[in-house]
Amino acid sequence: MRSFATQIYFFNFYFMNIYVGNLNYRIREDDLKSVMEQYGAVDSVKVIKDRETGRSKGFAFVEMQDDDEAKKAIEGLNEKELQGRQMVVKEAIPKK
Repeated sequence: MRSFATQIYFFNFYFMNIYVGNLNYRIREDDLKSVMEQYGAVDSVKVIKDRETGRSKGFAFVEMQDDDEAKKAIEGLNEKELQGRQMVVKEAIPKK
């Protein structure tokens, strides 16, 4: 009888979290995703909404796995206009 050593692999995925502010209140996640995808693969987009009204608060978070693509998106989109508003795009600061 043979014994087998079992190996377990854990994959740590790092996603750069990007803050996108000063957005038009009518922005949809798909709209923002298509803009961000011009710079690379987007893993997720979350437009932050008011709990009571369901209305956008005017900012979102975007996750991109490739740091270089994320940095290019930040550089390329910061202070650019989207739907009539000048966006603020920067790396999100993690909560403590």
